[in-house]
Amino acid sequence: TSYPSTSPKPPPTASSTGRTLSDIKHNYNHRDKIRSFFVTMVLNTYLCSMKHEVIINGVEDLERAAAEFLEKIGDNTLVAFFAPMGSGKTTFTTAICKVLGVTDPVGSPTFAIVNEYMRADGDPMYHFDFYRINKLQEAIEIGLYDYLDSGCLCIMEWPENIEDLLPEETLKVSIKVNPDQSRTVSWEA
Repeated sequence: TSYPSTSPKPPPTASSTGRTLSDIKHNYNHRDKIRSFFVTMVLNTYLCSMKHEVIINGVEDLERAAAEFLEKIGDNTLVAFFAPMGSGKTTFTTAICKVLGVTDPVGSPTFAIVNEYMRADGDPMYHFDFYRINKLQEAIEIGLYDYLDSGCLCIMEWPENIEDLLPEETLKVSIKVNPDQSRTVSWEA
């Protein structure tokens, strides 16, 4: 009778499996590339979807909050404020304009749809109010894509009314009124 050996089997060698050393190295390199790819994907997903917020602690805090907001959004030029009536979209936009050195009067372009302001650095910026837009075609007819493709800062109020037209890279920002009447401006980027 033959009994099974109790000694552990040695690991397979390249010659015992019919694979060459080059095959084995290739498999390890391939696994490393796959592992690296998945680690990169997880990190990018985590880093790319970080939640940001700025708290506005009252009217006297608007300029500080606007400067912090501009610093945090970096090079994003398409900013859409999703917020209910009376939450401070126009007031916050006015503070942003002040921080950027706009000297023109800033107001909601409810009837004009878009206002153009000149920043201190000489670049224009555009302020939209889509509250009165009933059909997407109306936004297209004012030259929406010319503005959005300009590379200039575009701040949009009531973007819900044209959301299907917004480019994917649009920064979707919410403004929430807190119980103490402060505001939380938040977005994911």
